[in-house]
Amino acid sequence: MESHGLEQSGSNQTDQADEVKAKEQGEASTACHASFAHKDPTDYFTQLLGKDSYYPLSFQETLDKSVNASIARFTGGLSPSGLSAAYTDWAAHLVTAPGKQIQLFEKALKKAIRLANYAGFCAPGVNPEAASPCPCIDPLPQDKRFSGEAWQKWPYNLFYQSFLLNQQWWYNATTGVRGVTPQHENVVEFATRQILDLFSPSNYLLTNPELLEQTQKEGGQNLQRGMQNFLDDLQRMLNDQKPAGTEGFQVGKNLGITPGKVVYRNRLIELIQYDAVTEKVHPEPIFIVPAWIMKYYILDLSPGNSLVKYLTEQGFTVFMVSWKNPNHDDRDLGMDDYRTLGIMNALAHIDKITGGQPVHGVGYCLGGTLLSIAAAAMARDGDERFKSLSLFAAQTDFTEAGELMLFINESQVTFLEDMMWEQGYLDTKQMAGAFQLLRSNDLIWSRMVHDYLMGKRAKMNDLMAWNSDATRMPYQMHSQYLRQLFLNNALAEGRYIVDSRPIAVSDIRVPIFAVGTERDHVAPWRSVYKLHLLADTDVTFLLTSGGHNAGIVSEPGHPRRRYRIATRKHADRYQDPDTWFAEHETQDGSWWPELADWLKERSGDLIEPSFNMEIKPICDAPGTYVLQD
Repeated sequence: MESHGLEQSGSNQTDQADEVKAKEQGEASTACHASFAHKDPTDYFTQLLGKDSYYPLSFQETLDKSVNASIARFTGGLSPSGLSAAYTDWAAHLVTAPGKQIQLFEKALKKAIRLANYAGFCAPGVNPEAASPCPCIDPLPQDKRFSGEAWQKWPYNLFYQSFLLNQQWWYNATTGVRGVTPQHENVVEFATRQILDLFSPSNYLLTNPELLEQTQKEGGQNLQRGMQNFLDDLQRMLNDQKPAGTEGFQVGKNLGITPGKVVYRNRLIELIQYDAVTEKVHPEPIFIVPAWIMKYYILDLSPGNSLVKYLTEQGFTVFMVSWKNPNHDDRDLGMDDYRTLGIMNALAHIDKITGGQPVHGVGYCLGGTLLSIAAAAMARDGDERFKSLSLFAAQTDFTEAGELMLFINESQVTFLEDMMWEQGYLDTKQMAGAFQLLRSNDLIWSRMVHDYLMGKRAKMNDLMAWNSDATRMPYQMHSQYLRQLFLNNALAEGRYIVDSRPIAVSDIRVPIFAVGTERDHVAPWRSVYKLHLLADTDVTFLLTSGGHNAGIVSEPGHPRRRYRIATRKHADRYQDPDTWFAEHETQDGSWWPELADWLKERSGDLIEPSFNMEIKPICDAPGTYVLQD
């Protein structure tokens, strides 16, 4: 990957480098726009991913990209050719698999007989004194659509039983076909499941007994409220407004209100400093790198569930990156820009404030992956500024990155690149659509039933409000991220290039505290656990209950929280994740105290606060970048 060579010297040199870079990019951007103004697409230049030079797009290439970008508006960013290739692969192999066809026919016949027998026992007036028959099939543990008592009565029990049997048959039909690539099999199974979920009896008034009961009880008022909710959501969508209820949550007023100061700013980040609230402090500060896909304040939500506030109460000075929300002008910012501007420049400024104290690095999600890249490059180059690393729901190996991999193949990435090429970034709505598909039952259909048919609004909370406050991602950075990490797994395989040389996670020798969450659809915990195979140091792995976000926001006193934790010393043998899970019992409560204790054990004795008073803050937290739409 191309390095832009920003130095880690004082802020004046850093700012000058930023200005020179911004000027160069501004001139390049002006030239590009001028070429289009003269209707000459061959003069438009874009950077080849993984290359060090620029090349002109031909008219034919420009035309192809424009067509794909236009199609993407109607498909939500999903590649039609990728989906059709998957179904073609599956269908072609199924046609030439008579044994599989016979098996599917036998399964269909058995399911039909079971359903017919069940229907015979359940029919009104038949065997009134007989015990209720056992269902033909039970829903999966996470499927709560048919758990209500009303679903066990005729005819609704037949509705949901036939639906689940049909869903199970299609799962058998789309999996286990010999010769189909694993990627295509996963795509076909996932897409078919999404189509079937559309026809779930829980989604419709006449086939959902709970909806019918509610409608009868309220005389249809629930449907009236649901229509009002639908029209309100439609208006908000058309006007590009945030969801209903978010008005009660505002950054700087009741979100992200831990006292702090913006002490550094460049074109990509603001660096916020939060002083410890204790009389004496640990000499090593904490440096948090959140994901740039969302706003930083998930780690500083409300005062009662702010990780930043909790750490300052434990005697730590905390620095946190607040990412800018990029726009079209930032289209050419790449992964190395995020490393240099977001981490290296921030570390240089923290050095000046603290007098060169080593730092506890903390990275969350994409921020954790970027922090791993920066730490590996620093370790390679003999830079010892990190005292420890803590990685929250962050992946370093992407071979088993969960259902997100359904959207990551050559066809899909090319399609996304063409879409981003036209607009200069990946829009928040386009990202949200992919994440919602991963949990369509919870995030799409259940919400539609609850809001539009039940006529009820889920009460907004701080985490939901934060979740609606997404950011864009620059074209260049996101393309490089998808190709180098997801497609090529370059970081795990020692082929990720920083400053013209490859880096290796195994070069990191400081202790690591890694956190996975049990129900993570973005960074599955077994994927996070793969760090054990890469790191050549002590790794403390903690698995907490909850999902990608709620599992991390797990303050002391939060009900029903639990976790497992164990440390693998550098010389210990590897233990696979399932064995690890079975051998370590759960502990009740928040995992934050475990993190605080771990950091304290690796910090120096408490001292009086001592900072460089010559460095003046720019403004109060939460700063300005977090407020950008």
